[in-house]
Amino acid sequence: MEKNIKYKFSFYFVIFLHLLNSSCKDTSFGTKDSNPSPSNDSITYWLAEENSSSREEYSANLSKAYDLALQEKNDSLKSKHFSRISYYYSLIGDSLQFRRSNNIALSLSEKIRDSNALANNHWDLAFFLEDHSVEDSAYYHYAQAEKIFRSLKNDYSTARVLYSLAKVQSDIKDYTASEVTTIEAIELFKPLDKYYNLFLCYNNLGSVTNALLEYDKALEYYDKALFYLDKSKIDKSNRLRNKAFNNIGMVFQTKGENKKAQENFEKVIQADSIYYKDTELYAQALSNYAYSKNKLGDTTGVLASFEKSLKIKDSINDNRGLALTNYEIAEYYHDRKDTAKALKYAQTAKRISEQTSNNRRLLESLELMAKVDPENSSKYTQEYIKLNDSLVREERTTRNKFTRIRFETDEFIEQNELLTRQRQLWIGIAIALFVLAAFILITIDQRRKNQKLRFEQAQQKTNQEIFNLLLAQNKKVEEGKQLEKKRISEELHDGILGQMLGIRLILSGLNNKTDSDSVLKRSDLLKKLQGLEEEIRTISHELSRASQEKIHNFIVSIEELVKTIQDSSKMKCHFEYDHKIDWDQLKGDIKINIYRIVQESLQNCIKHAKATKVDLLFESEDDHVRIIVVDNGVGFDQKKGKRGIGLKNINSRLDKLNGTYDIQSKIGQGTKVIVTIPCIMEEQAEPQSA
Repeated sequence: MEKNIKYKFSFYFVIFLHLLNSSCKDTSFGTKDSNPSPSNDSITYWLAEENSSSREEYSANLSKAYDLALQEKNDSLKSKHFSRISYYYSLIGDSLQFRRSNNIALSLSEKIRDSNALANNHWDLAFFLEDHSVEDSAYYHYAQAEKIFRSLKNDYSTARVLYSLAKVQSDIKDYTASEVTTIEAIELFKPLDKYYNLFLCYNNLGSVTNALLEYDKALEYYDKALFYLDKSKIDKSNRLRNKAFNNIGMVFQTKGENKKAQENFEKVIQADSIYYKDTELYAQALSNYAYSKNKLGDTTGVLASFEKSLKIKDSINDNRGLALTNYEIAEYYHDRKDTAKALKYAQTAKRISEQTSNNRRLLESLELMAKVDPENSSKYTQEYIKLNDSLVREERTTRNKFTRIRFETDEFIEQNELLTRQRQLWIGIAIALFVLAAFILITIDQRRKNQKLRFEQAQQKTNQEIFNLLLAQNKKVEEGKQLEKKRISEELHDGILGQMLGIRLILSGLNNKTDSDSVLKRSDLLKKLQGLEEEIRTISHELSRASQEKIHNFIVSIEELVKTIQDSSKMKCHFEYDHKIDWDQLKGDIKINIYRIVQESLQNCIKHAKATKVDLLFESEDDHVRIIVVDNGVGFDQKKGKRGIGLKNINSRLDKLNGTYDIQSKIGQGTKVIVTIPCIMEEQAEPQSA
């Protein structure tokens, strides 16, 4: 019973992981862009548990999904459908339909040569067969899955199947082979840092080495299992740790060190809420504890512990555990020389062992009954010998069958490796011939080109001279352009800008008149002239830089703009920029528009926000640049505020650059403007047509 529960859980859990893994890889299901056929939609509907109100209705829905999957024309989809359907049939315990759907899934995955699906379907079937105690067939399908996973170089899946193979080998008492297979799995798990899987492997090694009477090695393996269990950090309830302590106690018990065994069993039965968290383990540990205590000669509370364990195991239908406890109580009475009660419990242990096919406990019961009941000792001994001989023959036959399956698998792998080497040899020969042919063709073509080049050398020399003359001429033209740009810059700065400054000074002097209209008009004129002055100064600086550096030193331009605004308005300005990006390499129109946006934003801080302090930040993030302007002005209500022409201009510029902006403001708490623009460098920009 214990074995069936354990294997059934493993079977369902591994199939679930397999299907989850398959669904992650298959992006064609459940996406918005996919166009599934009505068959696919219907199958998904019928497989969904929420569409069924009872087990019977769900079973009927699975049948509908099965029939629809049979009608699917696409073999790849059909294979996936039947893999899922077989999984759901296994969950409801319909063995017949599981075998049918799994058989179809196997055939289809082999037909479409989907190696990964084929391996997983073999794996699913192996778990099913192991759960039904068909060890030889389970071993065969595990071996098939391992062979395919190994050829796919899927180390994780290969290692997991190897662990399952080792468990089957342990079940048929081929402990040496199980040890070798488990170590092979460990060698694959370790580089992957799969700590939980390593815990399982070392736990199995502890069991098989204990069965091989290598007790010290078993204890060493159990210690390593606990080490990897701690690293896995998955045993929050300490359930697995308590099981390991129980196993360690059984090793000490078998070894005859009952004091240490008793200490480990005590750790289990005294664990927090163990009776409620794992009733079956509590009953096992309690029975084992009482047995070790009896062997130490301390009978206090031993019989009460045995009886409590019996009661618990009976309530949870742990028949295999009942056989063990009855056997241990029989030994207890045998030690007390109470042969009547000893025989009674030994016979109960024998009967339960026969019902549960627990041959090991059956042999132990027969052996004990031969000691307790001397009159029938001969009968029990003959029965013991007969059973033991049949088990030895059966185990030998199974081991031979497993060896043959393993041999055939290894032979298949060797054949594949041989074919691979032959294929690589032929590919190498083909490549060598191709390279030789290519070398000959290249040599002939190169000779033809060399001859052509000799004829073209004279023409090329002439063309080079003409090209040099054109370069010299272009250089002179470019020098003329640069001189002209510089001249215009000087004229703007020294001529127009000076005159406009004089006008502003004159208007400032006339502003002493007290009539309100004159004051208002002249104030507006002064502001406009000041704005024009800043505009011309900017143009002058840009033209001057363009004549010398082709609009380099973008950051210097921004710093000068900030300084000019600060000097003219008495508003304190702080400017920072990200040094990780070369701002001078930004595309020209991006730099110009950033400059204008910053200029407009700073003017808004003066005119509308009435700020005394402003922070200007240039940042870069991935493939975007971000301009942030933060002031300490009066702020405004974003819900009521109207957007003026300045913000409209900013929005228009950002539309051209595919940029965005965000304004964050509250009354009395200042304003924050965030502008985000795609970062395009000059070398990334496409060449402009003339």
